[in-house]
Amino acid sequence: MTIKHKMWLVAITCIVTAGCVSQPVGPAVAVMPGPNKPFIVFEQDDALCRRYAGQQVAGGAREANAATVGTAAVGTALGAGLGAAVGGGQGAAVGAGTGAIAGTAVGAAPAQQSQWNLQRQYDIAYMQCMYARGNQVPGFAAPAVPAPPAPSSPRP
Repeated sequence: MTIKHKMWLVAITCIVTAGCVSQPVGPAVAVMPGPNKPFIVFEQDDALCRRYAGQQVAGGAREANAATVGTAAVGTALGAGLGAAVGGGQGAAVGAGTGAIAGTAVGAAPAQQSQWNLQRQYDIAYMQCMYARGNQVPGFAAPAVPAPPAPSSPRP
């Protein structure tokens, strides 16, 4: 394998692995069952709210990864162009590899921020859903549970 092929292999590997943002797999917050709520009902709420939160952030990881891969691709193209201008064909290969690595590195910080934002959006949607279903969410008072109706007295 020539050095040109090795550098292109490195460049392609960097571009493919640049997409490191993933869809959240679950909440990063602890929610407790509401007062007097049976645990089985809490589990049903949890499953429903996980689905809801997942729908709210659907596609977010794909969009963040596309931006990261785009940054790496631009770095590869710029590096190849600069390398070709300076060193001809072999310079283009070296420039492409260097550009891919630099583009991936530049895209890594925004990807990490995107992952944090995606998890945060998921957690907010999850907490909103769980709170609306009467569960205890960190930082908020437990939802008020209506008092049971007073027993009615028999009518004469």
